[in-house]
Amino acid sequence: MGSINGMEQALVERAGLKIELIPAAGLRGKNPLAALASLWLLSQGYRQSWHIIQRFQPDVLFITGGYVCVPVTLAAWRAGVPVIIYLPDIEPGLAIRFLARFASRVAVTTAETCEFFKSGLSVVTGYPVRAELLTGPIDETSKVTARRQLGLDEALPVLLVFGGSQGARSINQAVTSQIEAYLEVCQVVHISGKLDESWVSARRAELSPELQARYHVSAYLHEEMTTALVATDLVISRAGAAVLGEYPAIGLPSVLVPLPIAGGHQALNADYLARHQAAVTVDNADLKRDLKEIVINLIADKERLQAMGNACRSLAKPDAATRLAQEILEVKRYGN
Repeated sequence: MGSINGMEQALVERAGLKIELIPAAGLRGKNPLAALASLWLLSQGYRQSWHIIQRFQPDVLFITGGYVCVPVTLAAWRAGVPVIIYLPDIEPGLAIRFLARFASRVAVTTAETCEFFKSGLSVVTGYPVRAELLTGPIDETSKVTARRQLGLDEALPVLLVFGGSQGARSINQAVTSQIEAYLEVCQVVHISGKLDESWVSARRAELSPELQARYHVSAYLHEEMTTALVATDLVISRAGAAVLGEYPAIGLPSVLVPLPIAGGHQALNADYLARHQAAVTVDNADLKRDLKEIVINLIADKERLQAMGNACRSLAKPDAATRLAQEILEVKRYGN
């Protein structure tokens, strides 16, 4: 189940699964009229969720956060369906804090997240990642193979710029404004997001043919995303929860630019990797001033990149998906 107009619909359908869409909206920071409208949507979502649950008759409800989970969880709880939450971020948002009281179990990515829940409710599973990322440590042979598959220069360092499925305009602007400097020291795979693809591609067209050959722009990568991660020496990205799972899985050093909203969850994710020497963080407001120097210095320092990669790899939990599946089955079996 997902939200109307949410990005999850395309991803779920691409995986060949059925999805039910329900209305939902958040309440954080809204004026009274907007909050009333959101409450109306949530009540509509609750009624629709109740009918779906009655029809589907689930043994267990598994949720991963967001306001769309509120009406679904309330309907499931009313129907006597046990609930398990998976919290990918370091700190729970308002929705998960509220819904935890209805859950039989809360699975979390890191041990420090357990402090947000009552004793005995949470269990550390780690962040589940795609099986193709669980290939063991990435060596030079793996990188060369991945670069060849993407049509990249096998010898040049690779910088991946990735703002998430919707892109990140501030990152895109900071990189493109000084793209020539980056291309002097590495090749760049830039995943711009659909909204910025046209002007990022236009910026590429302004470059000399030699620099264009080093600059690869895409709106989004699906099947090739894993290959791009393996090919990469350093990534610039936001700090959504996936960085806690996917980057450690392959030991990928990163420069993280937390989105300066969403309750500060991305900043906590970035700080976690930075504290473990696996990433460097840059404030969104400081991108144009600091990003280029940080990235170019890291690209030139192979020993530091190697140390960051090793530190990141040490945080991986390759059996996270299995652990999470076992917890779901336990909740299904015992309901607590």
